[in-house]
Amino acid sequence: MLESRRIYLPPLSLVGPDSLKELVEELKGLPYKKALLVTDKALNELGMAQTIADMIVEAGLEYAIYDNVQPNPTTENVHTGLTKLQDENCDVIVSLGGGSPQDAAKAIGILATNGGHIADYEGVHISKKPSTPIVAINTTAGTASEVTINYVITDEERNVKMVMVDKNCLVSIAVNDPKLMIGMPKSLTAATGLDALTHAIEAYITVGAFHWSDDLALYAIKLVSQSLVKAVENGEDLEARSQMAWAQFIAGQSFSNAGLGFVHSMAHQLGGQYDIPHGVANAVLLPHVMRYNAKVCAAKLKNVAEAMGVDVTGMTDEQGAEAAINAITAMAERVNIPSGIGALGAKEEDIELMAENALKDICAPGNPREVSLEDAIELFKVAM
Repeated sequence: MLESRRIYLPPLSLVGPDSLKELVEELKGLPYKKALLVTDKALNELGMAQTIADMIVEAGLEYAIYDNVQPNPTTENVHTGLTKLQDENCDVIVSLGGGSPQDAAKAIGILATNGGHIADYEGVHISKKPSTPIVAINTTAGTASEVTINYVITDEERNVKMVMVDKNCLVSIAVNDPKLMIGMPKSLTAATGLDALTHAIEAYITVGAFHWSDDLALYAIKLVSQSLVKAVENGEDLEARSQMAWAQFIAGQSFSNAGLGFVHSMAHQLGGQYDIPHGVANAVLLPHVMRYNAKVCAAKLKNVAEAMGVDVTGMTDEQGAEAAINAITAMAERVNIPSGIGALGAKEEDIELMAENALKDICAPGNPREVSLEDAIELFKVAM
């Protein structure tokens, strides 16, 4: 308790059913003239982007839409979006979607105020100036990009996901309305939900964890365990959707301020190399990396098991850790996550390169157990 901590959170978060309705009044009070609505083609074609555009107009602003964000946003996506923002003379960004539009919006905002190429900002707190203001409307219960100081962009030339940790990318307003998540397909609900679980578990055991982040992480783990299967099995279950919206929101606050670990380091390579959805990659890798980490954080993993609803009475720390891993695996199977990265398209011949790059990933130092190149290669092999 005697240690000092710097905590990064959005100035305002609107969370819960119908929280989106509050956004118009919030926008009316801001001194902006034109918004760039950053989203993807699917949400635009579904009409959700137009709904948000109408709200922007109701608030008294003009708008332009940029909907070319890919599932793993690329440097090209970012720089094309920046050109759109500049050509349209937009002074605020409204992001709509899951992690991909949110990450792209952050990258565009950082470039708009700092200049250069997005690759210049890979690393920790590289930018000098705050982003163009961002209003982030989240539509998935997973990445929590709308509340974190992190964003990830794929360098398509190197086939590598660049991770940026940057206090200047923090959004001005974050919106998590579970009613926007009602229409998510089962597969997306499952993948994003296990992404949220991965965030919470890695934040709980990372070397940067502390009492506040621990409390948030454990509560997020509990919420995911209580609600994810329900949300997958019945996407119209608003209570389950609401719990998942809170879970990912809380997990995001935890890992944004504590850090992550080697699950993410490996998942970033699968995304960069094969364009595998981030949540799915995390879900497949999580139990394997937790088993590797159990040698140094068994007591904490026993607490994870308890948060997931396992009766750990009478268990040793080691038994509790194994119970947590089994609970994670069972949940992944229940929501039809593939059992190995080979099923996702990963190839044996790429493992050494991915292992080398995973060790260079910004999340790797946060892992509670040091990972050697040989260990990383073996983890990829075991996960096949």
